[in-house]
Amino acid sequence: MSNSIDANTIAQYTPEQRLNYLVKEIIQHQQVWILTDQDGCVMLNTEDEDCAPVWPSEAYAQAWATGEWADCEPKAIDLKTWHAKWTQGLEDDDVAIAVFPSEDQDGLVISAQELDFEIKTKGKKL
Repeated sequence: MSNSIDANTIAQYTPEQRLNYLVKEIIQHQQVWILTDQDGCVMLNTEDEDCAPVWPSEAYAQAWATGEWADCEPKAIDLKTWHAKWTQGLEDDDVAIAVFPSEDQDGLVISAQELDFEIKTKGKKL
């Protein structure tokens, strides 16, 4: 699924390692991957919050789209659009980010502002 790290290795990652991998891939490819259905961006619900799941690539997003999500389509959002529209929109709607969920893990839940901060901070180091 990824050119640099195989899926079996990533499956063993902690939620924090998945966040770091996600941010690195977003910076490298300048895009964030979501899933969409006829209503727009797929949303997940935790006990406490509504979340928009994001992935580092089309392949990971597609791999997650099984069962009730099988009709969903991966969609890339370029990083400039993400920064310009999505971060504030998600914050305004009180929607968090589910970081790179897998079939058996919901993923780390962070705010859209936190994801932006990670991208901007790590992007400056590259």
